[in-house]
Order: sequence, then C-alpha cells, then structure tokens
Amino acid sequence: MTLDRSSTYMAELMQNLQVNLVEAYYTKCWPEWRELDYIPSYNKFYFICDGEGWLKIGGKEFYPKAGQLCLMPAHVEQSYSSISANTFHKYWCHFNAAIGELDLFQWLEVPYCLDIRNKEQLLALFHELTMLHKDSSYVSRIREKAVLLEIIALFLADADTLIRVLPERKDDIKRLKQIEAFIEDHLSEPVTLEQLAKHVHLHPNYLVRYFNKHFAVSPLKYLNRERMRKAKTLLGTTSLSVKQIAEQVGYPDTNHFAKAFRRESSCSPTEYRMQVGNPNP
Repeated sequence: MTLDRSSTYMAELMQNLQVNLVEAYYTKCWPEWRELDYIPSYNKFYFICDGEGWLKIGGKEFYPKAGQLCLMPAHVEQSYSSISANTFHKYWCHFNAAIGELDLFQWLEVPYCLDIRNKEQLLALFHELTMLHKDSSYVSRIREKAVLLEIIALFLADADTLIRVLPERKDDIKRLKQIEAFIEDHLSEPVTLEQLAKHVHLHPNYLVRYFNKHFAVSPLKYLNRERMRKAKTLLGTTSLSVKQIAEQVGYPDTNHFAKAFRRESSCSPTEYRMQVGNPNP
C-alpha cells in the first residue's frame, strides 16, 4: 500500500516515535563473523565503509557495497556472514524505534539496503553516535537520541519513493483514514466518543485503547489537536475573524476557543496570526 505522506494520522504517528539506542560501534568484522536464522527484538543499521559480506533479511539475500546503509529490522528473521578475508569495515548500531506498541518498521516497508546520497553526512552522524555511546553522561543519552533520529530521517528521506505501508497494517491504515476523514468532516460539530466509535465500528472503550496504542493520547485529545491544527492553518492563510475560525473548529464561544488555543500553542490566536506573518484581522 502506498504511503500517504501528507496524511494527518501519519504525522501523528511519527510525532509519537520514541527511539532508544542499544549500542553503536565502528568495527572490522572478523573472518568468523556469522549468525544464521535468528530474530532480533531490536533494529540494526549497518553502514558499510569497505569490504564484503552477506546478509539475509526476511528471506532475501544481499551483498552490500561500500556507501550502502542496511536496515535489519526487529522481529524479522535474518542471517549474516563473511564471505572472504576482505570482511566489512562498518559502522553499526542496534536500536528501538517505537510508535505506541509497534516498531516503526512494523508499519513501513522499506528497502533493506540503500545507496545513500550524502555519504559524508551519514559518516559524520555515525561517528558522532559512536562517540556519544562511549560517553556515560546523561547529556550524551539525550544527544544520541537526536543523532539516531537524524540517521533514521536520512534513511527514510533517501528511501522516500520506495516506502510502502506493510500489508499487515492495511486494516489499521483503513481505520485511521476513516477516523481522519470523520474528524475533518465534523470539526465544527460537538463530536462525542460514542459517535467516533460508531463510525469506525468499535466499542468506545476499545477505541480509547486503540488511540493510546497508536497515538499515545485519548480520542478527544486527538480531536482537539486536529481542531487546533485546522485553526492554525486558517489563522495563517485566511482573513477570517477569530470568531469565524472558532466556529469552524467547533468552538461557538470565542473566549473558550482562545483559552484552548493558548493552552495548545502558548499564545493567543491573534498573536499566532502575527507570528506567522498574516496581519489580517
């Protein structure tokens, strides 16, 4: 299934992405480097700098070359082995990348071996990641998350047109699209949890668990986020009054809207409009 990069639900999923580095090193593989048919609970990146070797990921075989970044995703059967004395020199890391209860790569089908366009940038990121991993300070734990996110983002950006939603996520994506469309069509109305649950054919209690699983927020909190997102778009691109915008996003009381907007954005609707360069009243 093609990935809808402009969808609100996909942006929300990515907003809830949590990453954790397990380990990161630069090594030359030894001649006996080999493990067959195992399933890791974490993801692995191999950035090949030199040498040769063999990978098998989900039943597909690869012989990565220098300059390729290889993903060996969690929960997928895989193998690796040296094939000559000219073994890999590689940067590598083990990491988790969770969206709710699932891993990022349990949502997305991506190339397992990818030619990276900006190899120098990736080399610098991996070098920094390995240095941070050696440092035991709490600040390094924060910084390594940021660098790991940069590496994941670079990988996804280079793989962009090749990314698909995994077939086993088809029903989830269909449901998320239904939720997105229903909320978009009813932003100006007082939507209840029961109405939303009925539209997607789920019990209200299960819908709450479903939202917490995928978005780490309640359905009504998600609905309010979407109202504020729409309000920001209207404030930044139209000359509608704050009262008109409040009504379009389900707040008949302008004061109530202004208070909700300030809680979400730390500024008033009028201040936000000025910040984004739209002086319209």
